[in-house]
Amino acid sequence: MTLTANWSYPTAIHFGAGRIAELAESCATVGIKKPLLVTDKGLASLPITQATLDLMDTAGLGRALFAEVDPNPTEINMEAGVKAYRDGGHDGVIAFGGGSGLDLGKLIAFMAGQTRPVWDFEDLDDWWTRANADTIAPIIAVPTTAGTGSEVGRASVIVNSHTHVKKIIFHPKILPTMVISDPELTVGMPPVITAGTGMDAFIHCFEAFCSPNFHPMSQGIALEGMRLVKENLPRVFADGTDIEARGQMMAAAAMGAVAFQKGLGATHAVSHSVGAIYNTHHGLTNAVVLPAVIAMNKPAIIAKVESIARYLDISGGFDGFASYILELRRELKVPDKLGELGVGSDRIDQMIRMALEDPSAGGNPVKMDADNTRALFETCI
Repeated sequence: MTLTANWSYPTAIHFGAGRIAELAESCATVGIKKPLLVTDKGLASLPITQATLDLMDTAGLGRALFAEVDPNPTEINMEAGVKAYRDGGHDGVIAFGGGSGLDLGKLIAFMAGQTRPVWDFEDLDDWWTRANADTIAPIIAVPTTAGTGSEVGRASVIVNSHTHVKKIIFHPKILPTMVISDPELTVGMPPVITAGTGMDAFIHCFEAFCSPNFHPMSQGIALEGMRLVKENLPRVFADGTDIEARGQMMAAAAMGAVAFQKGLGATHAVSHSVGAIYNTHHGLTNAVVLPAVIAMNKPAIIAKVESIARYLDISGGFDGFASYILELRRELKVPDKLGELGVGSDRIDQMIRMALEDPSAGGNPVKMDADNTRALFETCI
């Protein structure tokens, strides 16, 4: 693979196959001498994680691991991680994995030095200014999927275990100090996870592009991110060892996370509520919901979708794009309905309330209300 580069936007990114070998050097660069590697339960025993721990150990950094991370992390996971961090006398975090490992690793580094509860830093108004920025530990992010883009994000998503509501915790210094983006780490992803995370990257770009908020820089990044997914996601789904396509998908995932500074929309508002209650895979849930959201938003996004179709070389304008999404989902074996993911209609009223309260709802091109959100859920379930 010839795609190798060092980027400084939006943080320092070391991109390329095999660059996980630079982990010890990266720790030295950001001043970490005793890191805690944070990942999820599923990744903890896999060869890529053990090899990374070996790299740490060989460099004299120890091999401290915290893996009590659920697929949709809660404050219980976070508190256990903060305790492990403090008890171990660590001075930085290596956030390793997909969205759950990255998000929780970032939160552990953020909360280890705070005295207020995590909910005091929800992404509302200027609540982030309540944090003591001087105590936030350095973070190295190492993504092993290509979807959430959390490695270049200034926020983390966490579920309140009491209310089952997903909350977004924000602070500028939650943005990792350095990222190692090595596509070789994504080769072992099974096709279903490749599909779900890849669709998540595409939907980040799509919802950002369609958001009515003004952010031309994000607009351009979102458009190119969609092109990268269109050209490379089917390739990696068919052949998980295609390193170049894996690398392009990692770039697209990071681009999606940068782009959605412009806003997200109903797809994420619905997916967050569904995932909090039914613990479904976030990207896969997004992929199920997307066609219904496109139809719901059609009056407000026709012109934008037509411009996306032109850029992606999809014929037929809005309808051609909508058909492309359905065909892509079929190719990736994405379920048609949420019911196939185990989602029922018995808690639809609760999910409607949660979706309308979700921060992503505010970026939807058509204003979400109780009626259209109920219709959206009924269509998707």
